[in-house]
Amino acid sequence: MTVDSAMVGKAYLFIISAPSGAGKTTLCKALRKAFPRLVYSVSATTRCPRPGERDGRDYLFVSRQEFRQGIETGAWAEWAEVHGNYYGTPAAPIDKALAEGRSVLLDIDVQGARQLLERYPEAVTIFIMPPDLATLEKRLAGRGTDSPEVIARRLENARREIEQKDFYRHVIVNDNLEQTVSRLVGLVGGYLSQADSSSK
Repeated sequence: MTVDSAMVGKAYLFIISAPSGAGKTTLCKALRKAFPRLVYSVSATTRCPRPGERDGRDYLFVSRQEFRQGIETGAWAEWAEVHGNYYGTPAAPIDKALAEGRSVLLDIDVQGARQLLERYPEAVTIFIMPPDLATLEKRLAGRGTDSPEVIARRLENARREIEQKDFYRHVIVNDNLEQTVSRLVGLVGGYLSQADSSSK
């Protein structure tokens, strides 16, 4: 099934992408706090939870077998193998929310965003840019969760993702977190105001 518009049922589908370490998770949390009615689509993954992550809140943590079954049954709106693990977006919750007139927020990589646009061609796509790769490397090292080899791989992936930023409708540079939150909230708020106006 193809959803013809991001505004099905007077609702928007927001797709946010960024290189690993660019602040996407923090920014999405800020958006959810600013707009509690925004439906957050929780992705599924076969990777192990990081410290502090909870199943069903941060990710749906599934086995590789479960994930492959989802591929076979068409359960994923998009899916990919990234950094040696599977990631995917369940289709049913997105379709249900949009049909009910509830806007949806997706935190997705570039490859996933391209797949999602095939299904939801009018989605609002937003790319979060790091100030530069040196800053990104410092942020990744500061996490303390990845080996130098993994960090190097993430930086190489980041270069490739940044090259595709013009594919997105909006690009925001996260050079100052407070200002970036303000810009992002203002951008999404503008779309949601249009949705509210059209529902009256």
